[in-house]
Amino acid sequence: MTRSTTKMLASLGPANRVARNEETHPLTWRLRDDGQPVWLDEYQQKNGYAAARKALAEMAQADIVQTVKDSGLKGRGGAGFPTGVKWGLMPADEAQNIRYLLCNADEMEPNTWKDRLLMEQLPHLLVEGMLISARALKAYRGYIFLRGEYVDAAHNLNRAIEEAKAAGLLGKNILGSGFDFELFVHTGAGRYICGEETALINSLEGRRANPRAKPPFPAAVGVWGKPTCVNNVETLCNVPAIIGNGVDWYKGLARPGSEDMGSKLMGFSGKVKHPGIWELPFGVSARELFEDYAGGMRDGYRLKCWQPGGAGTGFLLPEHLEAQMYAGGIAKVGTRMGTGLALAVDDTINMVSLLRNMEEFFARESCGWCTPCRDGLPWSVKILRALERGQGSRQDIDTLLQLVDFLGPGRTFCAHAPGAVEPLGSAVKYFRHEFEAGVAQEAKAPTQPA
Repeated sequence: MTRSTTKMLASLGPANRVARNEETHPLTWRLRDDGQPVWLDEYQQKNGYAAARKALAEMAQADIVQTVKDSGLKGRGGAGFPTGVKWGLMPADEAQNIRYLLCNADEMEPNTWKDRLLMEQLPHLLVEGMLISARALKAYRGYIFLRGEYVDAAHNLNRAIEEAKAAGLLGKNILGSGFDFELFVHTGAGRYICGEETALINSLEGRRANPRAKPPFPAAVGVWGKPTCVNNVETLCNVPAIIGNGVDWYKGLARPGSEDMGSKLMGFSGKVKHPGIWELPFGVSARELFEDYAGGMRDGYRLKCWQPGGAGTGFLLPEHLEAQMYAGGIAKVGTRMGTGLALAVDDTINMVSLLRNMEEFFARESCGWCTPCRDGLPWSVKILRALERGQGSRQDIDTLLQLVDFLGPGRTFCAHAPGAVEPLGSAVKYFRHEFEAGVAQEAKAPTQPA
């Protein structure tokens, strides 16, 4: 995706008729219409760093943690763990005064680029979110672990950090509060597995990006053996608005029926009329996202199926568009919401070829640490290639389903393999006939009696 494309993502489609404002779009209301980054002067004119000033001058560390906990903010990277609860896991022992805050900006999930939008166009929002979060966690140093291919994001974040330093918003004794916080951008080598927080920590330390055994959890033993909290970009960008506007306001953003609070960057890609990203309240229906914002399918194409939030989520059918876009709403129809950026699969796509492409990616990105993932994912690729060529056997589909089970939750060292096989299992469930079409003719023929 080109930089010019990214600039357009927040404003494409019929949804542009709805004006963004501070009360309803806390993440995106500051975006410029021309797609240029919002630098410090403009950011402060748009109420930037007001929440940080409030947190540093008026709130105790425990009050910030409790406010975020009460808000119901959950992680926006895909797992959806309650942010305030995660913060509360950090040790209360004041003797452990070396603590770290890590921002997971290794956005390697296929079909997901929401964090890129925030980092490229609103870098100070992330800086402010990390400043407030660091104060809550008593962290004296922070790192933004950034996907190495995000060159523009790295440039803009580094400039924003320098602007914040010059304005006394980072460094020693910030705003006269006595709180010190340094922030750095660390670009990774580009591995999907670094999205797993302990693999990210290993990579930051200069080690191989393998997940670590838990416990101990990073809150107790993280980067360089010190207490560490890892949060996603979008998660941290929610913090200033929560501190500035309060818990009741934040909870009021979500639609009735949603168990998740606040707003979320959601999107649709594929052969839809208006691919893009929009900040929407949790609980909006997938149909509204697909039809009113993405404009439905392009002329000449029909929606075959869709994924709700990245390549690691299961496929759903058109009738599932009635589901509400929040974790529980998508779980009701059989998969996870993931990152909230959906993919529309049109009726020209062969599911065997699509899954072969996906599983090749996941197999390549496996760290190879555990046997089920290391051997199981390449095995699925081998089978899918045979089915794609029409050279599969009658046992291949059953073997694929066995792999879905063997690589499922609780069977592997981390969540990489379970996420990799979730779309495979759902594709076989809904489109088994396409997989059966890949069985070789001689394998289909019944055995003749002697």
